[in-house]
Amino acid sequence: MKQVTIIALPEALASSMTIALEMIHAAHVIHRVRNRNQTALNLVIASDNGEPLTLTGGLQISPHTRLSATAPADLIFIPALWGNPAAAVRRHPDISLWLAQQYAQGATLCSAGTGSYFLAEAGLLDTHLATTHWRYFHDFQQRYPQVKLDRKRFITHENRLYCTGSVNAVRDVMLHFAEQLFDASIADEVARHFTHELKRSYESMQLAAEQVDSHHDEAIIKVQEWLQINYSKAITVRELSQRFNINLRSFNRRFLAASGITPVHYLQEIRIRQARELLKRSNLSIAEIAFSVGYQDISYFSGLFRKLNGVTPNQYRGLVRKKLFNVEP
Repeated sequence: MKQVTIIALPEALASSMTIALEMIHAAHVIHRVRNRNQTALNLVIASDNGEPLTLTGGLQISPHTRLSATAPADLIFIPALWGNPAAAVRRHPDISLWLAQQYAQGATLCSAGTGSYFLAEAGLLDTHLATTHWRYFHDFQQRYPQVKLDRKRFITHENRLYCTGSVNAVRDVMLHFAEQLFDASIADEVARHFTHELKRSYESMQLAAEQVDSHHDEAIIKVQEWLQINYSKAITVRELSQRFNINLRSFNRRFLAASGITPVHYLQEIRIRQARELLKRSNLSIAEIAFSVGYQDISYFSGLFRKLNGVTPNQYRGLVRKKLFNVEP
């Protein structure tokens, strides 16, 4: 059985705790419904002393236990803090020590916002990528110069250490963990309950494989979110820049700086990724798939697919179908 521990602190933002708590709980409930009430994880709220406390905003909670009494965790979540995070770290020195012990025993650690101060104080983020709330970038960098602070991304992860730069980014991380703890279908179901999107966001899907393509340019984030939903529409980069009221030259420059690729390449990756899922899961023809992801020219679609994946759409379908339906003895 998996152990998931959420740390409670008097200085914590309640929303950063409850989003994590509710989404992982929902994933577990869906799992139990699908598996005849089978319990798969133990979800625990713990504080340094185990006593009731009041979060920022006045919400009162009663932790299940104190940190020192918890079982070794598979996943630990550190909430965002309101006010001076360095002062909170000083008031709770045992938390950083406990996190270091848990990490040494194999736990995955995830912080929201300024909760990353506890990870940095424990020395766990030294030489690793990390982020924190934008307001504390300078202070964080001064206090922890050995940490590779990434000011462009809302989510970083390296060697079982996850950091988010905002409460909103917690949602994407929780969807990723829902998939890790259970499976992709459960993560998708959780997404339908907790987000307005029809599909899981780009951030949550990318976390499973590579460093998440996230950043702090809010205008470009809105563009990316729009493209995630409207990728099948015919639209030019110029029309896209006009839609979001950004000068074309500035739009191209900002998009490249934020995401590392051009808007055209970004849209191509979205479309081809969706095409791969359709090739894997559906019986649509290649022409139907090309059309559904936004390409009228089948030859162009097939050539682009081969360029990005090394095989043709038909070859890809054959390969993944063998993997999906091959039953080992």
